[in-house]
Amino acid sequence: MEQDERLLHSSSFGAAAAAYAEHRPDYAQAAVRWALDPAPGPRVLDLGAGTGKLTATLVASGVDVIAVEPDPEMLAELRRALPAVRALPGSAEAIPLPDGSVDAVLAGNAMHWFDMAVAGPEIARVLAPGGVLAGLWNVLDDRVDWVAGLERVAGSAAIGPRDTLGNWRAATAGLHLPGIGGARFGSPEQDEFPHGQRRTADSLAATLATRAGMLVMPEQERQAVLGRIRAFLTGGPQTAHGEFTLPMLTGVLRVRRL
Repeated sequence: MEQDERLLHSSSFGAAAAAYAEHRPDYAQAAVRWALDPAPGPRVLDLGAGTGKLTATLVASGVDVIAVEPDPEMLAELRRALPAVRALPGSAEAIPLPDGSVDAVLAGNAMHWFDMAVAGPEIARVLAPGGVLAGLWNVLDDRVDWVAGLERVAGSAAIGPRDTLGNWRAATAGLHLPGIGGARFGSPEQDEFPHGQRRTADSLAATLATRAGMLVMPEQERQAVLGRIRAFLTGGPQTAHGEFTLPMLTGVLRVRRL
């Protein structure tokens, strides 16, 4: 994705902040535990925290969380939902924290928006020696037939390569690139952990409508795609009648500062 396109997509979420907070899933607790396992201490930065989906999971795990988010509307939703969390305006490219002040930097469905040529040295700056950088992505389990069918119907604007179990490892393998700027990091590790979200046909369509590719789409085209998604879901035996569990996993890319 080119720089201008990435900026357009990454800046699209503010207008849908309330819908994002309502419909996006949280993260598997086991994934967060694995991401933080090598961290030398409990101080964790949730970078690009959005409305606080990962932040809430981190709070529940008992660590000391600071959230940083560039979009004012997303940050307002986070502060409303988690008033006890220290939540600061800032970005991956300009982190408003002192050197060596955190033991881990986590990013939930956000690392792919970072300009790592700038963000890499910033992340290395705020990480303590031995600290962990981890990206987490909630991915759909496309080993399930109806999920694979939904992927075909929805198209890449709603379900992209980072969004499915079959593709997320390849799509995220090189996203960390934090060694720029002198700090050394160990070899990256990837793993995934079972997860799920209770949805209905309407709420799953609303969830997919919060994807960046959908948010920047012309309205007529967006409504046509959402119409196909709803028709697929309301016509399928697994998804047509009330609530169902959307089969997911939380994938983690983890790297440790040496």
